[in-house]
Amino acid sequence: MAQHALLSASGAHRWMVCTKSSRLEESMEEETSIYAVEGTLAHELAELKIAKEVGLISEQKYAKKLKQIRSDPLFTEEMDKATDLHKDFCIEQFNEAKAVTKDAVIMLEQRLDYSQWVPEGFGTSDTTIISEKTLEIIDLKYGKGIAVSAYENTQMKLYALGAINQFGFLYDLETIHMTISQPRLDSISSFEMSVDELLAWAEADVQPRAELAFAGLGSFVAGSHCRWCKAKATCRARAEENMKLASLDFQQPPLLTDEEVVEVLTSMDELISWVRDVQEFALAKAMDENKQWPGMKLVEGRGSRKYTDENAIVEALSAAGYDSDVIYKKSLNTITTLEKELGKKAFQELLGSLITKAPGKVKLVLEEDKRPEIKASPEADFQ
Repeated sequence: MAQHALLSASGAHRWMVCTKSSRLEESMEEETSIYAVEGTLAHELAELKIAKEVGLISEQKYAKKLKQIRSDPLFTEEMDKATDLHKDFCIEQFNEAKAVTKDAVIMLEQRLDYSQWVPEGFGTSDTTIISEKTLEIIDLKYGKGIAVSAYENTQMKLYALGAINQFGFLYDLETIHMTISQPRLDSISSFEMSVDELLAWAEADVQPRAELAFAGLGSFVAGSHCRWCKAKATCRARAEENMKLASLDFQQPPLLTDEEVVEVLTSMDELISWVRDVQEFALAKAMDENKQWPGMKLVEGRGSRKYTDENAIVEALSAAGYDSDVIYKKSLNTITTLEKELGKKAFQELLGSLITKAPGKVKLVLEEDKRPEIKASPEADFQ
């Protein structure tokens, strides 16, 4: 099993804010999911493809490992295509580095030690490229739920610190380039900063917070970072923060101040997430450990019906005299399916003029949202 640092790079967005969280999580069992296992397999495949491309593995070892990965039940054609896209991007970046510095170096799954600033801190960078004056860190995110931004990303910056700590004496590095690649979302997010800026951040922000976190001192602070915390369902600080919001009188919104309405709007996603986490925690305890929650019981929800044998269904209906219009539903493939089958270019040429897009549902969001603002209906001006 892979070893993990208490103050991991991937968890830095949490322990740098909620400094007591890492020691709280330390005693809790590590949970995994099918998505995490799938992500690990995708990382292995991407690493293998890049290694072959840059000559770090023999053809024989490549073929043997590739066969092993493709035999895994979680391997899919989508994974194959996504890792190809990621591999192509990494090779393109490495080629650009070699064009500037002939002896540029690429390292895959490189363990990086940033313990100079974070006690016992280390992490593993998917792809690290070093040329004469530039360090590039590339991280693969296989998930397709939320696009992750590289902007001021603490995980990426800690990896960069580790690379500077280990290889900085060999190169006159000036610039750090960090990229998060999410091929399944067609997303590539990059962020650049100078080495001096990164080191200043490490001294001013990382080191003091890391020392508090390592000692289990500081404060519990609830926020969006709670999503990946092992204590998210039972953390008292998170519960108290969400119960403050829940105590507002939702039944009489006209009595709330403008500020209170905004507080509800900006906090409801976190409140809903917290309630869902508590529900999942309680259900798992009841099912897996026969936990008896006071005043509650396990019941079976409404089940859904399905055919046991579709061919037998067709035969039975046909024998009874029903025609195909009753038996089958005939409809066009969805727009997304046709676009995927035809390819975007052919789809646009053949069907572009026949496709219309309805306006999306109007939402109220924070001003920082990148989508352009729309105006209220003209009638609203006369209210």
